Amino acid sequence: MAWAGLQTALQLIYPPRCLTCGGMVESDFGLCGPCWRDTPFIGGLICDLCGTPLPGVDDGVAVHCDDCMTTERPWQQGRAALLYRDAGRRLVLSLKHGDRHDVVRPAAKWMAQAVRPLLREDTLIAPVPLHWSRMARRRFNQSALLATALARETGRKTCPDLLLRTTRTRSLEGLTRDARFAMLTGSIRAHPQHGASIEGRSVLLVDDVMTSGATLAAAAEACHASRAREVCVIALARVANQP
Repeated sequence: MAWAGLQTALQLIYPPRCLTCGGMVESDFGLCGPCWRDTPFIGGLICDLCGTPLPGVDDGVAVHCDDCMTTERPWQQGRAALLYRDAGRRLVLSLKHGDRHDVVRPAAKWMAQAVRPLLREDTLIAPVPLHWSRMARRRFNQSALLATALARETGRKTCPDLLLRTTRTRSLEGLTRDARFAMLTGSIRAHPQHGASIEGRSVLLVDDVMTSGATLAAAAEACHASRAREVCVIALARVANQP
């Protein structure tokens, strides 16, 4: 009773606010009606490899988008919770550059809903790693925060340092798809202490945004090099054109 009373008092002093616009909402970690409508959640027919929404009706048959038909993906299946535009883009940027860690909890719930069909009993959840120098500057890896919350949401194990970024690469912004893949090839490997954890396991890789898929591809190849049974991927947001 005392805890319930404290929660009520805190809500009176600090009422729940919308994650996007700051307006009043009924519960913590929520979106108001207008922001919910403006958040581009992905649903319906999607690409089975990257989660991009596609025109048509989902009849249970796996289909692939143009990008995934022309670019080899070193993973089995992939999903994304949001499109990287409008409120979806603002949420990702607020987490990545605005220290808005309150975005992590609802984001993990959205990602869990999207990726649940891909989970196995032995799925090990791991984030795409940051290079140590970038980690020192940013102070946190947003993908690791998402991976930890997603593991908690789905009841699966997680290993935040399963992979290492061994090469510091320049920003990928503005680079072509081919340049992104060329720069990231071989830049990620399994942590020497955790390589045995990958062998024979199903691994789910987590990233905040998927653009070309080059970073996830480098991470997936590192998992395969350590003999993962299968690799799947999940991103909070996918850069894609509307269907």
